[in-house]
Amino acid sequence: MAAERYDGVQKSLHWLIALLIFCAFGLIWYINSLPLSPLKFKLYSYHKWIGISVLILFTARLIWRVRHGTPGALPGQPAWQAKAADGAHHLLYLLMATVPLLGWAMSSAKGFPVVLFGVLPLPDFVPKSEVLGEVLEQAHEIVAYTMLVLIGLHVAAALKHHFIDRDTTLKRMLPCKHNTQE
Repeated sequence: MAAERYDGVQKSLHWLIALLIFCAFGLIWYINSLPLSPLKFKLYSYHKWIGISVLILFTARLIWRVRHGTPGALPGQPAWQAKAADGAHHLLYLLMATVPLLGWAMSSAKGFPVVLFGVLPLPDFVPKSEVLGEVLEQAHEIVAYTMLVLIGLHVAAALKHHFIDRDTTLKRMLPCKHNTQE
């Protein structure tokens, strides 16, 4: 029998990753408004740290999900909605891995090392290449904005379930315990 709610680990990882993604976008938008300076380079490092942290937490989340499962669709939910939600979740998982990996590859190609938290140098996994760096930069940006759009749809669907359908879809992922019997 599937659980009715996500467990504490799933909820914690969900909200922590969401917060980090939100911060990564806010930070890069701010960075892009700055002139070239030591501060700009420092903030790029923070952006990279956030991205790698998302990748690490995503990996933990994926392992937890595989081992512990997730709640099934709510009873009475149309099959197309359950399939759409499942597809959206799988795409979000793919993007949570792809965006940071593209950023890491871009940094490698452009010759800017990724040093996690300023102490752990991560290996370059693509060769240094100006052309490859530009291609990866465009890919990183396109895939990141694709993820942002999908996150917006995810939030809209959760709010629709909560305010229009008045079901417990959103409550199952909220950090605090709610009565799921409605």
